[in-house]
Amino acid sequence: MTEQTFRISPQYYARTCGVLYLYIIVAGIFAELVRSKLVVATDAGATASNIIANESLFRFGFVGELMHLTFDVAVAVILYALLRPVDRNIALLAAFMRFACVIILAVASLSHFVALRLLAEADYLRTFSADQLHTVALLALKLHGDGYNISLLFFSFACLSLGYLIFRSGFLPRTIGALMAIAGVCYLVNSLSQFLAPAFAATLFPALFVPIFVAELSLALWLIVKGVDVAKWEERARITAS
Repeated sequence: MTEQTFRISPQYYARTCGVLYLYIIVAGIFAELVRSKLVVATDAGATASNIIANESLFRFGFVGELMHLTFDVAVAVILYALLRPVDRNIALLAAFMRFACVIILAVASLSHFVALRLLAEADYLRTFSADQLHTVALLALKLHGDGYNISLLFFSFACLSLGYLIFRSGFLPRTIGALMAIAGVCYLVNSLSQFLAPAFAATLFPALFVPIFVAELSLALWLIVKGVDVAKWEERARITAS
């Protein structure tokens, strides 16, 4: 995407980014709700029964999350292009942190899907007992959760960088920039607490989710409804180019 392309229609990219970001939010919440409905953290047998009885729901949650990761790559590129006039290096940092998050979560998704493989009653799994398969399936899902928390550590720095860029941009609201920075701090606290004090993290997450949800939803809706201030974006781009 060239500077000339953006001068023609920066709003197209902003609103496309907003729509993709909105899907990411919805798909992420849906996948998490599916896991919370089907996974019983302390009971491998109940988890296995839930997944087998709701296999289609499990698959839809998984595929929705895969599409979320695909769209996240597009969002990273578009946000880099939109915010590059503010600070190219920080915009590049935000994009790479988001890419790192996507790659880690994509790899962790293998553990999510392997649970279904283990419960598929394939012939090559007959050497294991049902209890063993159920236990390993639950372990795989827990490893997916660990991978998710690792990926969000990188995403926290993407949000912090994005918040800084939006706050300084002049063509997007400073309030949203501040909210995204707060979301970044919340993601960081959540990821670190998951590994340092998991019992505390379980009680902390509901409080952290609210500012995260408000910040990301505000950004997505603003990009869809208002987009960017084109005149200010072009002015910033001219200053950067000169």
